[in-house]
Amino acid sequence: MSIESSEQAALVLKEIGVDSAGIACMASKMRHLNVKLSRLECRMANIIKQEMLSLGGDAAVARGTVDCSIPHTDVVLMGTEKQLMLAADKLKVQPFGLRRIGEKLKESITFINNRSLDVKCGSLVLKLSDRIHIMGILNVTPDSFSDGGSYVDPVHALERALVMESEGADIIDIGGESTRPGAMPVSEEEELKRVLPVIDIVAKKVDIPVSIDTYKANVAKQAVERGASIINDISGFRFDPEMAAAASGLNCPVVLMHTRGTPADMQLDTTYSSLMDEVIDFLKASIAIAEEAGVDSDKIIVDPGIGFGKSVQGNLHLIKNLDELKVLGKPVLVGTSRKSFIGALADAELHDRLEGTLATSMFALIKGADIIRAHDVKEVKRTLDITDAILRCN
Repeated sequence: MSIESSEQAALVLKEIGVDSAGIACMASKMRHLNVKLSRLECRMANIIKQEMLSLGGDAAVARGTVDCSIPHTDVVLMGTEKQLMLAADKLKVQPFGLRRIGEKLKESITFINNRSLDVKCGSLVLKLSDRIHIMGILNVTPDSFSDGGSYVDPVHALERALVMESEGADIIDIGGESTRPGAMPVSEEEELKRVLPVIDIVAKKVDIPVSIDTYKANVAKQAVERGASIINDISGFRFDPEMAAAASGLNCPVVLMHTRGTPADMQLDTTYSSLMDEVIDFLKASIAIAEEAGVDSDKIIVDPGIGFGKSVQGNLHLIKNLDELKVLGKPVLVGTSRKSFIGALADAELHDRLEGTLATSMFALIKGADIIRAHDVKEVKRTLDITDAILRCN
């Protein structure tokens, strides 16, 4: 059977009649973990392997590690949660920088089990630990890839926002600059002209949080002052050096996304030596930027950036391995809605990508997504509510 958490393991043991002491002892043994450590010196890797073997686990290393004939190696730790936690403690007394490796290993395992999922947005709380949440997309641009020009008028935008709320959206994400592949940036003045009138009317009429999709600090600041309560930054606080400080001062949740390059050029290079490692390292650095600026750690959400500087296969790899982002200890947002990789896979035009959106959103949920960003709110919500119910069923 598939055991996804220590709590699930404990429930299974309880159902077959194991006493409480036995449950406490055995629950962690039912959950096996694989943890990858990147580019370690061979002397470090050899010590780690010996420590894991001494605990009944193991560690996979590259050929040439034992005799240090290669400069470095990735290491995959394999064992139970208990074995990995014990290994982390043993590494803390070892030389060659292994103390820091042990501390980070213990932190990562703790994050996997105890991510902080409830996010406060002003007077509202996103109870992400209770169920999957849906972020409805509301682009107020003339050139967005899917709905460009449809909701530029604030009245039409409000109508769409109210429909999405009635269909079950938990957040309305308003964007005033297209970030489709090849899109050119717009001025701050133009972006403000597009989003502020819409935020003014939508934030007053909906009973769910409004998010501002921007990478510009002043746009975020004015949007939050007018009623938005989440900042969704596709650059992970990289494009505008003032964004982290602005977000800290606004004291609202932030979404930090991975991207390579800007929308104008991001698809020119989609080759990675290790996609998951680069995405995780990028997001770790963005989290550090946010926290060092004073952003509350419990208000940070991460997004792997499906379609932003990734090939078709890269997008599939990200979704398949999404659970690796749990080591960051943050809620995970994923947006695959109507994107071009779905069209490429299904030979489907823009408005014929619902099935692909549902399939990728469902798989993202299974692999650990907490928020799904979507155009087709009703269909996505129905699909994910059923998937979520199955995952949470004992």
